[in-house]
Amino acid sequence: MKLLVIGDEKRFRKFLPSLDIVERVEAVVAPRGASDEEIIAQAGDADFIVADAISPVSAALMDAFPSLKLIHSEGVAYNAIDVAAAAERSIAVCNNAGVNAGAVAEQAVLLMLACLRHAVEGDAAVRAGCQIQMKERLMVEGLRELGDCKVGLIGLGAIGSQTALRLRAFGCEVAYWNRNRRSPEREAELDVSYMPLDVLASTCDIVSIHVPVAPETENLVDEAFLASMKSDSILINTARGEIVDQFALARALENGTIGAAGLDTLSPEPVQLDHPLLGLSEEASRRLVLSPHIGGITLGMFRRAWTTIWENIARVADGEEPINRVG
Repeated sequence: MKLLVIGDEKRFRKFLPSLDIVERVEAVVAPRGASDEEIIAQAGDADFIVADAISPVSAALMDAFPSLKLIHSEGVAYNAIDVAAAAERSIAVCNNAGVNAGAVAEQAVLLMLACLRHAVEGDAAVRAGCQIQMKERLMVEGLRELGDCKVGLIGLGAIGSQTALRLRAFGCEVAYWNRNRRSPEREAELDVSYMPLDVLASTCDIVSIHVPVAPETENLVDEAFLASMKSDSILINTARGEIVDQFALARALENGTIGAAGLDTLSPEPVQLDHPLLGLSEEASRRLVLSPHIGGITLGMFRRAWTTIWENIARVADGEEPINRVG
C-alpha cells in the first residue's frame, strides 16, 4: 500500500504516530505547489492521499491513481479537494473536524486582546523610546477590557463553541449566529444567545468569524456588512480569508467605518506584498493586527490530526468506514 502526502515532509515525519499501520504503508511526499504531472511522476500509484489544507486534489490527480481509496485533509478545511469528483469515483474524503478547535479559539481571543490593548502599536512605541507618550495617549483615548465587550460569533461549530467557552471566563456577553440555531440546552451550556446576522453585526463590540469557506460564505462580510458594524467595533477572522471582502475591509479601516481588525488569515494565500491590507496608510495600519495563519498549527493539533489520519488509513485498508467523512 502506498500513501501520497502533498505538503511538508519534515512535518509529516515529525508527527508519525506509533501505530502498526505506519509500518504497513510506503509513504511518498510531494511538496505543496507541485503540479499534478510532477506529483504523478513522483508518486506512481497511491492508495491514499493526505493533502495539507490549501493543496488542491483534482479529478485528474484522482484518475492517475486507480487504486485510490481515501483522500484526507491534513487539517479541517477540505475545499481544495474536488469532493464531487471523489464521490463519482467512490473515493472517501475525510477531514480532521474539530482537531484544532481549542487552538484556533485561543488565537481568536489573542487577536481580540491585541486589538483592544493596541499590542502591536504599543510594542513598537516602547521600542522607539515612546513608551510614556503611548501610555498617556491611551489613558485619554481609553482602553476597553474584553469582559466589557459584547462578542458576536459568526458560526457556533467546534471552534465557535470553544471560543464561547473561553470568552465566558473573561465575563463577556456572547451572542452567535449560525445557519442552524443550536438547541436551548446547548445555548445554556455555552451561555450564548442567538441573534440574526444583521443584528449581531450592528450591536456587537467584537465580531468573530468561525464558519467554513463555502459558496454561501464567500464574502459574507462585505461592504454592507462592515457598514452596519459599530464605528468602534473589532472584526476578528481566524477562519478563512475568503469569507471577508479584502478590499472592502481595507476601505473600512481607512475610512474608520470599524475600529480595528485582527486577522489570522487573508485571501489569497500565500499573501503577497500587493495585498490591499498590506498597503494601508500608517494610521489605518495601526488598527490592524495580523498573524500568519497559525491559529490551528499547534503541536497538540498536529499530533491529534496525524493520529486520526493514520487511524483512518488503517480503517480503509481493513475495509472499514473512516471517521470524519465529508464526501
